[in-house]
Amino acid sequence: MFLTLLCYTKCHTSKKGRFYNPCQDAEDLFSGMNSAQLLKPSPQESAFGTQPSHRMASSVSTVPRAVYGTPEARPAVWPPLDFAMGALACCAACVFTNPLEVVKTRLQLQGELRARGSYHRHYRGVLQALWMVGRTDGLRGLQKGLSVGLIYQGVMNGVRLGSYSYCEALGVTSLPGGSLLSGAGAGALGALIASPAYLVKTHLQAQTVEAIAVGHQHNHLGVSDAFVTIYRREGLIGLWRGVSGAVPRVMVGSAAQLSTFTSAKDWVSHSQWFNPNSWLTALMAAAISGVAVAITMTPFDVISTRLYNQPVDEFRRGCLYNGFLDCMLKVCQAEGPLGLYKGMGPVFLRLAPHTVLSMLFWDLMRQQAVKNKQSQGTS
Repeated sequence: MFLTLLCYTKCHTSKKGRFYNPCQDAEDLFSGMNSAQLLKPSPQESAFGTQPSHRMASSVSTVPRAVYGTPEARPAVWPPLDFAMGALACCAACVFTNPLEVVKTRLQLQGELRARGSYHRHYRGVLQALWMVGRTDGLRGLQKGLSVGLIYQGVMNGVRLGSYSYCEALGVTSLPGGSLLSGAGAGALGALIASPAYLVKTHLQAQTVEAIAVGHQHNHLGVSDAFVTIYRREGLIGLWRGVSGAVPRVMVGSAAQLSTFTSAKDWVSHSQWFNPNSWLTALMAAAISGVAVAITMTPFDVISTRLYNQPVDEFRRGCLYNGFLDCMLKVCQAEGPLGLYKGMGPVFLRLAPHTVLSMLFWDLMRQQAVKNKQSQGTS
């Protein structure tokens, strides 16, 4: 679920004394868009300010500053604290968007390796699926896997932000295409390390009563029981089952967000549909970019869900799929190419609100930290 907060870890000061970010980055899964487009660059101002967005190409030197030791402006917030607040903000947004994750998982597992029309459809859309889960499993059913989902968000964002910051310190992000490659690499590393949490989250969100069950039911008793059961049955390597689908999923999603959100926000601003300083401009840009992300990332998301949720045999091998390519071919053969786009509705609906919420929460915490730092400096 985020690379959008990374561009605030290192700010540079313009001639007018305002802070702005020279890099453009994007958030992860399965969660958000470029924070430099959503939030004000100045730490004393609100998230939806009056200063226009800055493109990376126009404000970044091709010479790696960190490599040659050129002094840089000191960040307004201590970087480790900035990383922690970013992870916490995404966790807060996850609380609101987790029901869509539950619905997405169910839709992606429904009719697994079966031709369309040959199975009973329990879930027929986002709203109907939300109603079905709420009626059958109760309101708590809509928040299945929330605790381990928060773990995944925290670990993922912590690793992403820390890895990207290291690349930025080396000057890699100042090179042409360096920001995109660094973001994709940091996202892949975050997905790799946080994969066990995503595995357990998928298992818990898929399991339900037999009447509306889809996919394999692992029947875990809880988060800790799931980790212990998987470890005893498959060993340590079993906790990373399905990671071959998670890594490309995060890389593709981040690349799609980075390449579309900036141009989408500029286009909306120039079209003058809304006030350029309005939060509606950022929300519309997030929705437009969300279409591109949903189209490009959903196939990888479906494959990732299938690999994570499949049962294993006594030899600790997957009973349904042998890996990423095998899963993609089997889904296309049995369900058709559209089978790779199951659950695209909730994937799209989750992106824009998760981005706005995570950016808003992060901005409020960051501004409070800046105020506290200034008050301590004057006292």
